Amino acid sequence: MNEPREVFVELRSRLGGPGASVLDQLKRVRAANGTVTEADLRQLADEPARPVAAIAGAASFYADTGGDRHGRRHIRVCEGTSCVAATGGEHLARLERVLGVRRGGCAPDRSVSLEAVRCLGFCYGSPAALDGDVPRVGPDLGGLLNGDGAAAAAPAIPFASTVHRPVVLAGLAGGEPQWMVWPEVLAASAPDRVLAEVTASGLRGRGGAAFPVAAKWAAAAREPAPRYLVVNGDEGDPGSYCDRLLMECDPHRVLEGMALAALAVGARHGLVLVRSEYPAALERLRAAVREARAAGHLGEDVHGSGLGFDVEVVEGAGSYVAGEETALLHALEGLRGDVRPRPPFPTTRGYLGRPTVVNNVETIAAVPWIVRNGGAAYARLGHPEEPGTKLVCLSALFCRPGVYEVELGVPLRHLVEEVGGGLRPPHALRALQVGGPLGGFLSPDQLDLPLLSGPLARAGAALGHGSLVAVDTSMPAVTLLRHVWAFGAAESCGACAPCRIGTRHGLELAERAERAERAERAGRAERPGHADRTAASDLLTAQEPLLDVMGVASMCAFGRGLADAVRSLTRVYRDELGLGEADAAAGQRHPG
Repeated sequence: MNEPREVFVELRSRLGGPGASVLDQLKRVRAANGTVTEADLRQLADEPARPVAAIAGAASFYADTGGDRHGRRHIRVCEGTSCVAATGGEHLARLERVLGVRRGGCAPDRSVSLEAVRCLGFCYGSPAALDGDVPRVGPDLGGLLNGDGAAAAAPAIPFASTVHRPVVLAGLAGGEPQWMVWPEVLAASAPDRVLAEVTASGLRGRGGAAFPVAAKWAAAAREPAPRYLVVNGDEGDPGSYCDRLLMECDPHRVLEGMALAALAVGARHGLVLVRSEYPAALERLRAAVREARAAGHLGEDVHGSGLGFDVEVVEGAGSYVAGEETALLHALEGLRGDVRPRPPFPTTRGYLGRPTVVNNVETIAAVPWIVRNGGAAYARLGHPEEPGTKLVCLSALFCRPGVYEVELGVPLRHLVEEVGGGLRPPHALRALQVGGPLGGFLSPDQLDLPLLSGPLARAGAALGHGSLVAVDTSMPAVTLLRHVWAFGAAESCGACAPCRIGTRHGLELAERAERAERAERAGRAERPGHADRTAASDLLTAQEPLLDVMGVASMCAFGRGLADAVRSLTRVYRDELGLGEADAAAGQRHPG
């Protein structure tokens, strides 16, 4: 049977040249003019001789190239879960009043515009905003809410390792020098050693899918050259900022991991896509590439070995779904970040239609330690079912927020109460969001669960990227539910109807439920609520068929994961939402 053809991808392959440069050109046009016009699209299409539809499709898809008009001063304010939990969403409303523009709006004279984004990677200091590329962090958004023109320096990411010998944080918390393994492996001409040690380690992908890394590498290595290595730095899960820590503070470890992975795969070209919301990470990773080339670690003849390997750092254009591996490859090709049906998998048909390995930043950063110390040493860490370590991110409501390297299998209670120190007074924990918006919610009586994919999935959550966002008792359940659905509606790529339509309808139901609850609380409901059921709970019960469809028919993990996350939320908050046991029974993760 013939494989499905992607016309724009094939055209891009024949034309050559960096596809992502189209997105860069679109962003430059928007920065200069505030918007991208039809004339701009035609001109940009003429330069690389592409169909206007390809350029227009990309322009309309990404937050940085389409949508509302931008001002000369453009502010991106975070409305991710950590920021919303820290302020109840009030920081966004206050910023609208200070700037005199609504979210998505632009001043008539183009002096300022305001955009709400889902995460900026400052979840340890929420709330946060980017004033151009300048971070504004803290309760007053670094002086922005007070009209202070001078931005206070953004706080550094706190980090620590609870592992005796740090692995991923070997350079930051363990003092391990850079580029120790790569020259040694090259000198010994031992490419098989890398794959053998990673196989022995049992390392799995840390971006959420947890696929065995060695199996992915071996699958690509069996395919004909040329092959590519792609690192996913599009860390978009609200609550997660560990990849930002690695790219900003230890970028050479990421590059060395890429070099070792490329050697095992037989790739000669690597690409890293860094989300545009991480301007400092982008700058520091590009600087590290230049330094690595100057030191002879990258280039056409690395350390005189005759082996060529180089890295290209690409800036994303604002899309959560572009973190999914097939959507990520489309973004690198300068196309819409739509999800592609699989098979074929990227290891067979990936970037430019060639065999491609896609790993996330944390996964790649573990490789130098594994190759140096041996896969068996890594496999002894963690849990027999899931060996190794994991970076977890604790949000701003914890007494000690930050990035922590822990062994897999530790109880969540240890992370919440001992590592994180519990919640800052006067906050009290009502729910714990694990693994980002597609992960799930757990109640305080579930904190004895281990940090393992299987037990978490059976409890209705998912490990995901490893973020832990605390939600306190002040946030109404219907407000949190509307927040989750709003994320889904905003970030769905729209490639499949169950997710595209389902997220919008779910948001409508949640908004109606929130209005109904407010009305009933004020005594203005058209129909008084019963003791155990309210107008809001009736609307929430109506979302169950919708979740069923999304859970089984969505093309990728986004729609399926969102359905599971909503179910976990309704289970944790069933009493507050007025749902009975039968209504909340679907709060367990769908077996499909």
